[in-house]
Amino acid sequence: MDSATKDEMQPSLPPGSSCPGPEWPEQERAEQLARGAALKWASGIFYRPEQLARLGQYRSREVQRTCSLEARIKSVVQSYLEGVKTGVWQLAQAFEAVQGTREALDQAHGLLQGMVEATETLKPLREQVAQHKQLQVLSQLLPRLRAVPAAVAHTQTLIGAQRLLEAYVCLRELEQLQEETWAPLGGLELPVFEGLGPLAEALGQAVEAAAGVAGQLAREDPALLVAAVRVAEVDARHTTSLELPPRDWRRRCLQALQEGLERTHFGTPLLLEPGALAGWLEALRVALPAELATAEALVAPCCPPHYKVVRLWAHTLHSGLRRCLQQLLEGPKLGAADAFALLHWTLHVYLGPEMMGSLELGPEADVSQLEPLLTPENIEQLEAMFVTQIQILEENIRVTSLVSESLQRRVHGMALSELGTFLRSFSDALIRFSRDHIRGEAMAPHYVPYLLATLNYQSALSSSLSVLQPDGAGSGDLALVEAGLDELQRRICRLVLEALLAELQPLFEGLPSRRWLSSPELLDDVCERTVRFCQDFRRVRNPAVQLLLAEAERTVVLQYLRALMQGRLVCRGADERIQAAQRLQNDAAQLRELFLGLGLEESVQCAPVLLSLRDLLNLRDPMLLGLEVAGLRQKFPDVSEDHVSALLDLRGDVSREQRLAALSSLQAGPQPSLSAGQRALFSLVPVPTPALSSCLPSGPCA
Repeated sequence: MDSATKDEMQPSLPPGSSCPGPEWPEQERAEQLARGAALKWASGIFYRPEQLARLGQYRSREVQRTCSLEARIKSVVQSYLEGVKTGVWQLAQAFEAVQGTREALDQAHGLLQGMVEATETLKPLREQVAQHKQLQVLSQLLPRLRAVPAAVAHTQTLIGAQRLLEAYVCLRELEQLQEETWAPLGGLELPVFEGLGPLAEALGQAVEAAAGVAGQLAREDPALLVAAVRVAEVDARHTTSLELPPRDWRRRCLQALQEGLERTHFGTPLLLEPGALAGWLEALRVALPAELATAEALVAPCCPPHYKVVRLWAHTLHSGLRRCLQQLLEGPKLGAADAFALLHWTLHVYLGPEMMGSLELGPEADVSQLEPLLTPENIEQLEAMFVTQIQILEENIRVTSLVSESLQRRVHGMALSELGTFLRSFSDALIRFSRDHIRGEAMAPHYVPYLLATLNYQSALSSSLSVLQPDGAGSGDLALVEAGLDELQRRICRLVLEALLAELQPLFEGLPSRRWLSSPELLDDVCERTVRFCQDFRRVRNPAVQLLLAEAERTVVLQYLRALMQGRLVCRGADERIQAAQRLQNDAAQLRELFLGLGLEESVQCAPVLLSLRDLLNLRDPMLLGLEVAGLRQKFPDVSEDHVSALLDLRGDVSREQRLAALSSLQAGPQPSLSAGQRALFSLVPVPTPALSSCLPSGPCA
């Protein structure tokens, strides 16, 4: 920019002015202050006459100062004006640059519009380029594509020759070639690859066929079994970019293993002649353990560990056998011999040491998770079949009476003798079965249901025993058999109650306690466990079910009394004694409702004993404890000093004198005895040995 232009852009100032723009509002006041200060200064300087001679010097000095100030002011204003001029010039330059940029953008937009139109004209060319690339790929792959039909035929030949690994390698090469052509061709499927789908399915069927005869191949041609499993496993890990449904050969292989195993042993319908079931079961007793041994020794090494071959074999054989037996029971009615053979085989032989309970069968088989072969309904059905056909024995006894009375007595005695022998062997087998289960040597997964089924079997035998009583005549052998059946019933009930006791004992460890005083949770847990345990009792026949329920209720009450007598809780005041009494009342009502719901009559229940103990705790005056103790002794003659002393300890407010007075009431007057039909209760409840200071001098603990 030249100097003339700069001069034109500079603002003009009015002549005679020393600063631009209008005056400041404070200028007048500033001048007045300045004049006042100057007058004050001048009056001070020229106060004496001898200083008037220097007036000219002062005037010239002030003129110089004034000129200097004006010059500085002009310099500052001139600098400001030059900055403003430069800023205006820069704004003008920026405006020109913006205008140029806008014009350039307009030109670029026009060029882009032209390029879009040009691109549309190039679209056919791009399509031709894509086709050219596809043709280029096809031309490069043409030799390999021409060999596809021959490769498919060769792979089919390998499948037919059961060379599965080689066939799978060829199939993967063909599928790799298909993937190489699929992406460049934009997903276009060539007709030459139409045979790969059926080829892969043929290979999958060959893998299934090999897995279906795994046991036979493990003995005769393990390499083929290994090849089939390896093909299934490798293909399970393979991923492809082709949009194909998953082949899932691993699942099909496992399914073929199971189906082939079931087909081998249970594939044909079971059509047996009467009496032939025992032979079929005996064949299974030999075949199934051999099959499991083959699985563990030969098949398992041919398969990956996650196949769990031994467990698969055990569970597959079990489920196939279970289904076969269900079909058998749905068919024609079995004879007595077949029903007995099936019951004995499923309840004892199958779970015994020769089969599923064998010690040689390792934990890999996981037989503890197997369902029972026969449901309780099946067992009851077989028992009914067997019992109803005992009538044959009755008819034989009647027929012998037509020959001679001595022959009838001999047949009758022989039947009783055989029945007695059977009962003894059955009882011994039951003891071994229970002992092995409790010791953990042969855990029965459904121990209690088996015991209940055995109880039904005992009831069926007892109800059919009348056929062995000729014309109501007495018989010593018959009495022995009846006694044996009664003893068998008691033994079964005792084993069932021991199982119930094993479940309830840990729950009674927290009773009584402060938590027991304030919450019903402890007894709620006991009731819940009892109900769950007794659910299967509904399958037991009368009158055995009433006996079993009564003994179960008695067991629960005895455990409750045992817990009370352990001295775990001492009431710390009247409030806690009232709480304890109320808890006893509520618990008695809860137990009563529990067993009423299970079908036990209230008249045979033992829970009311808790109400008598409640009265002993609820008594406010300890001086009257003797009367309550005497009343308790009248209701329950087998209550002892130890029991009463433990209950007094629970009260927590009985002095030594009051305790001795209360205990002395037990020996006052005639000693009561158990009434007819009344069973001992307290005598079955042990009590910790009390301190000597709490005993009577003549008592049993003194």
